[in-house]
Formats: sequence, structure tokens, C-alpha cells
Amino acid sequence: EVQLQASGGGLVQAGGSLRLSCAASGFSFDDYAIGWFRQAPGKEREGVSCISSRYGSTYYADSVKGRFTISADNAKNTVYLQMTSLKPEDTAVYYCAAHDVPLCGIATIKNYYSMDYWGLGTQVTVSS
Repeated sequence: EVQLQASGGGLVQAGGSLRLSCAASGFSFDDYAIGWFRQAPGKEREGVSCISSRYGSTYYADSVKGRFTISADNAKNTVYLQMTSLKPEDTAVYYCAAHDVPLCGIATIKNYYSMDYWGLGTQVTVSS
């Protein structure tokens, strides 16, 4: 059974940092792309970043490029999202998701509905 569990959210001041973790089980990282998505109240879910362990590729939304870094620890089946220089507009529930095609690119984060498995979200709140 495929399971994803996101953790690491919290309350942080603007300019601060947080590291989110996505612990996965039930599948091999090599066979999937993992993405981070977020949803703020009243807004549509948006893609933040993705990673393909098989091809060693990553992709970032323009809104987080240069501030967020995605990485994977295949031995631990965990994907991380290091978030720095956080802004109030980063406030959202963050979700990790898996797509059973190990490709990561703009299509991966733009088409959240194509992701196959979702974990429960973790709340990130950035105060001004």
C-alpha cells in the first residue's frame, strides 16, 4: 500500500526557514516522481516543486525558485523540502504527492490532478 506522510510544518516569522519531510512507503522512489504542492485558503492547489530520483531532476515553481530546495534520501524513502526566506504568501497547507511516472518538470507541478497518491498535509504559517 502506497503511503505518504508529510511533516515539519509550523509557525515561522517572515525570513525564517522550515524543512518539510515526506516519508513514503509501499513503492520504490526510482519508479515515481515526488512533488510538493500547497493550498492556501480560498485558493487553488498549486505545485511547488518536484523531484525524480531516477533521472536526478528537479523543478521549482517561479514563486519559490532560489528559496526552496527539494532533495531525496532514497535510503530513507524520504523527500525533503528546505524552505528559506519564507514570506507570508508561502502560508498554506503543504502536501506531498507521488506520480507513477518518474518524470519531473513543469507538467508535473502544473497538473496536480495527475498525481496518483497524496499524503495528508502539513500547515505552514508565515507571520509578517
